[in-house]
Amino acid sequence: QVQLVESGGGLVQPGGSLRLSCAASGTIFDIYTMYWYREAPGKQRDLVAAITSDASTTYSDSVKGRFTISRDNAKNTMWLQMNSLKPEDTAVYYCNADIMWSGVIQNHWGQGTQVTVSS
Repeated sequence: QVQLVESGGGLVQPGGSLRLSCAASGTIFDIYTMYWYREAPGKQRDLVAAITSDASTTYSDSVKGRFTISRDNAKNTMWLQMNSLKPEDTAVYYCNADIMWSGVIQNHWGQGTQVTVSS
């Protein structure tokens, strides 16, 4: 079994920062591209950022220049550094990854972590 667990969410004032973590555990052979998604109330789940196994990154236009995605392949861990947070960043943030285990590549989701930006 493979599990993704997010942490680091919380309440922060506008302009503040948070760092989200996503740790993968289980019988993992390899992790390919990793993603952060977010889902605001009443809205669809949207891609925020992605990082390949060789650390190539992409960002949605709404977070470019404010958020930084990174990973440590040896620790099977990914982070999302969020700076200059805005109320519109409020959402549940989900970790997602393409993981090879038991000879197959499967896409996995974490349980999500709430980020609330409010004064």
